[in-house]
Amino acid sequence: MNDNELRHDIVKWGRSLFERGLTAGSSGNISVRLDDGYLTTPTNSCLGFLDPSRLSRLDVAGRQISGDVPTKELPLHFAFYEQRPQARAVVHLHSTHATALSCLSDVDPLDAVPPITPYVVMRVGRVPIVAYTRPGSADIKPLIEKIAGSHAAALLQNHGPIVAGNTLDAAVFAIEELEEAAKLVFLTRGMAVRMLDQNAIADLDQHFKLK
Repeated sequence: MNDNELRHDIVKWGRSLFERGLTAGSSGNISVRLDDGYLTTPTNSCLGFLDPSRLSRLDVAGRQISGDVPTKELPLHFAFYEQRPQARAVVHLHSTHATALSCLSDVDPLDAVPPITPYVVMRVGRVPIVAYTRPGSADIKPLIEKIAGSHAAALLQNHGPIVAGNTLDAAVFAIEELEEAAKLVFLTRGMAVRMLDQNAIADLDQHFKLK
């Protein structure tokens, strides 16, 4: 997929996520890794009203080449790219249920989204909580580096979800699945929930080669 096609895909998915209420105002950011650099959404931009010509173009070292000033969350994105060579896209949102889950003090910090459906297991995997840092702070980078090699998704404490994918489509689908699973967690909170057991997870792994 060429640069122009990727620009239009970022705009398409940004608008879709915004219009479905998965991110609000100027929150959330998207990046795509190219063979010779990166495309990212600009800082303080609304995902619902992106202009493909104004997306931030960076070189392989993360230096801006063209477009508007890139998202301040670059350290967050680059930490995933550096630890996951297969990752070609990163999506970070402030979706309601996943963000609410990131604020709870009684969730499992090693896996905040339990295996409530096969699809959250297949598309998202285990989702650790990453300790709070100020949005845009470079302090997030070493925290993400510790988990990104073995986790494609995380919840940033009191902040929201982030997912890396092998394609932009895959990253979007995964973060949508994470939000839906978080919603189910809240809907069933306090109930006697039947989670998938290890046999079911192993079966999914055998058929879909989970990572």
